[in-house]
Amino acid sequence: MTDPVEEISMDDQTRTEIEAAAFRGLIEHLQKRTDAQNIDIMNLAGFCRNCLSKWYLAAAEKRGADITHDDALIAVYGMPYDEWKNKHQKEASTEQKAKFQNTKPLHAKISGH
Repeated sequence: MTDPVEEISMDDQTRTEIEAAAFRGLIEHLQKRTDAQNIDIMNLAGFCRNCLSKWYLAAAEKRGADITHDDALIAVYGMPYDEWKNKHQKEASTEQKAKFQNTKPLHAKISGH
């Protein structure tokens, strides 16, 4: 299977810059959409803000960057995780929790975490 991104003609530096800008756009959007609960995003798409922070941390560690899990959470949430939870996270309903369990096989896999 061919990677469709590799089919686009551009140099590696440009591709990296575009991918980084797209990631920053996603993070900015999720920071604004505090009404979008992680469990709902996870149930629908199989990943959430926490997955993004784990991918961020794994990429940083792979490159030898000295950051912590808390640093990665702040990079994604725009504030400490506990602060975000206190301000924006609602208690998950029984239905949300059941759907979470039922969709677990489809959830994102985070290498090394």
